[in-house]
Amino acid sequence: MALPDSPENNTSDYIDEEEIIAVFVPDHLAGERLDKVLAQLVPQHSRNRLKTWIEDGFVTIAGQVPKIRYAAQAGDHIVVIPQASDEEQAYVPEDIPLDIVYEDSEILVIHKPAGMVVHPANGNWSGTLLNGLLYRYPQIASVPRAGIVHRLDKDTSGLLMVAKTLEAQTDLVRQLQSRQVIRRYLALAWGQVRSQTVHSPIGRDPRDRLKMALITGSAGKPAVTHVELLEMGAFNKAKVSLVACRLETGRTHQIRVHLESLGNALVGDPVYKKKNPADASILEFSRGGQALHAAVLGIKHPKTKEELLWQAPMPEDMKELALRLNVPEGALWPDWESLNV
Repeated sequence: MALPDSPENNTSDYIDEEEIIAVFVPDHLAGERLDKVLAQLVPQHSRNRLKTWIEDGFVTIAGQVPKIRYAAQAGDHIVVIPQASDEEQAYVPEDIPLDIVYEDSEILVIHKPAGMVVHPANGNWSGTLLNGLLYRYPQIASVPRAGIVHRLDKDTSGLLMVAKTLEAQTDLVRQLQSRQVIRRYLALAWGQVRSQTVHSPIGRDPRDRLKMALITGSAGKPAVTHVELLEMGAFNKAKVSLVACRLETGRTHQIRVHLESLGNALVGDPVYKKKNPADASILEFSRGGQALHAAVLGIKHPKTKEELLWQAPMPEDMKELALRLNVPEGALWPDWESLNV
């Protein structure tokens, strides 16, 4: 690899070969802190990222690792070895077991377990469904988001569709947008839920950017959830409802936000928990999150146009929880055709 051999190179004369960058410090930056100098000489990388590389020893001056507060000298020969960010490392194949419910040349239907993140994001850059898809189906890397059409929250279990081709993904997204996709969920909620349809826009909570909330005005996106009470249970003196929910729209945390707005937060939900019983925290639930399961998924096949429907029984952890909450076992798998949702 060729490196600069003269300190007279200006700020644009850096070398980026084999991902190694080499620069010389010009006179006008002499005396400045090293991270500030690099922010000007290597503007394609953020100052925060450069600071991290300095601290981690991926920046050298004359072969030595400097301190971040080092005052640069005119003519200093700085070598930077860029490191991939978490985001850049996210799209790597990983050998992760996938529960494939249906597969053909165009689509996949997967039963996602609770605890699996669908798409890499802050705090979850590996071990996701996307990583598993890239390992099992390398060709799916050419499809945006590795073919993922919609998502389930980390601690929500159930059915999820994935497109193997761009054409299939485009068609399935259009089906979602036109509300043709059938998505039915089973949930356990505190209190006695009244069967109803909730029409309440959802958006980012202005007081807590990690949460969603009911939002009026342009910041709120239309959200419609149909809710039907299936059976009642109890925990100590608190009532518990087994409910079926059907989504017309697919906003982030939609069922969780809508049910909490009714005063019926989901059992186990660590975020949306208004009006939970005082002793709710002693109820152990192995998945560590909300008792919510995507039980039914229906689409029109993007190529054959055949109407397809899949069902996934309530997983054992949620079933055991429901029985501890004294929900009758016979109610845990409803006759979906007889319901109004």
